[in-house]
Amino acid sequence: MPLVQVTLAEGRSPEQLRTLISKITAAVVEAVDAPQQNVRVVLYEVPKTHWGAGDVTLQERANGENS
Repeated sequence: MPLVQVTLAEGRSPEQLRTLISKITAAVVEAVDAPQQNVRVVLYEVPKTHWGAGDVTLQERANGENS
């Protein structure tokens, strides 16, 4: 039973997230010949204020701070 976990910053629409689940599921089915009903996809959305790189959060970067 394949399990795919994806962490991404918040801000995508429900439709975009649904599409992501569908495309990941299809890729796993194709890549490892797993039955579609056995593929699990979990999306973790992280607030942009909680995701930092180089001591700058994604929110700060979006606002042009600390560039």
